[in-house]
Amino acid sequence: MNLPLWYKAHLTVLMFAGSQSRSLAFAAVLLLAMGCHSRVAVTQAPSQPEVKPAPATPIAEKKDELGKPSWDPVWDTVVEKALPPELLSNNEARAVKPFCPRFRSMSEVDRRAFWAYVFQALAGAEAGLEPTTDVRHTEPEVAVKDTVTKRMVRSEGLLQLTYMDADRYGCDFDWDKDKELAEKDPQKSILQPENNLTCGIKIMDKQLIQRHKPLATSSSYWSTLQPGTASYRVWIKQMKNVPEACRVAPSRKPANAHAIAEAGLGSPAAVSSAAAAAGTN
Repeated sequence: MNLPLWYKAHLTVLMFAGSQSRSLAFAAVLLLAMGCHSRVAVTQAPSQPEVKPAPATPIAEKKDELGKPSWDPVWDTVVEKALPPELLSNNEARAVKPFCPRFRSMSEVDRRAFWAYVFQALAGAEAGLEPTTDVRHTEPEVAVKDTVTKRMVRSEGLLQLTYMDADRYGCDFDWDKDKELAEKDPQKSILQPENNLTCGIKIMDKQLIQRHKPLATSSSYWSTLQPGTASYRVWIKQMKNVPEACRVAPSRKPANAHAIAEAGLGSPAAVSSAAAAAGTN
């Protein structure tokens, strides 16, 4: 009969109780317990995804030349490890096609590097790659009250986010603590690059995965991803150095800008600019 180990241990105690001291019985039980423990499978930590540095955007290259603080390669790793599987799937090839035509045929590690580059370009256009950048907008369409701070909304950090994004997207911002700190204190949760970037990924996930929108769309959270705006043109310039794996071979015929535009990926002019940035023209 295959008895459970706890029952065997109990029987062992009874056997020893009649002929040996209690100390020997306890030792026997302890040995059995150690044997049980040795059979418990050790839970292994989940394997980390393979990552690679993304290329430097034009603004990062310029800052490096001038010896100014620039994009930290550690931030590539932050983005690449935080990406949800959905943003890496073949289903997103169409959403990013104007900027990464070969996305569908790329390896997962190259897809991660592409997204790291996208967020670097976004941070370049939004904040000049400076983590403590903050702006209080005065335009009527954005000059609203932040539902968390109860103050006029202020865009902050690498991706110019707000405290109410914590409620809307589940971002890790702590206004109760941050309100005691100076405006540009790098210890503020919203200004910490990891918090800011991972929040941006959640926003991007909602746009592309939940709402089924392309990377560049008029309804994007960021005006820098809204074709036709001045800030979009700044972002397109930063997309000039997309990873080589994204680019089509020179011999391949580029996709027609008007056809892509009709598919809902932006205006013909915007698509042409994106194609030039991605090396498809």
